[in-house]
Amino acid sequence: MVKGYLYLLVAIVGEVIGTNLLKATDGFTKLMPTLYTIIAYVISFYFLSLSFKTIPISVAYAIWGAIGIILITTFSVIVWKEPLNAMTIVGLGFIIVGTILVNLFGTGH
Repeated sequence: MVKGYLYLLVAIVGEVIGTNLLKATDGFTKLMPTLYTIIAYVISFYFLSLSFKTIPISVAYAIWGAIGIILITTFSVIVWKEPLNAMTIVGLGFIIVGTILVNLFGTGH
């Protein structure tokens, strides 16, 4: 089970890197960021698929999505200087609560 969560962590990191690089591709007009984006997403999906061997898909996907969204939002504010408003913070709170509910009461348990 621990290995599954380690795979999930790698998948999350890959997805966050890939999404940030996606912005850097400038609409896939820049070759190197585009190639790095593809590599990051391949790594992300590969390790996400490995995590499904020991973690229920609903739980793994909820964690992957929630942590990914939170980290990408954090990077967008810090690195890309995008604004953050109160409703975005409320929405992130709902995502966190939803992920906790899936983990506690999902059918995979």
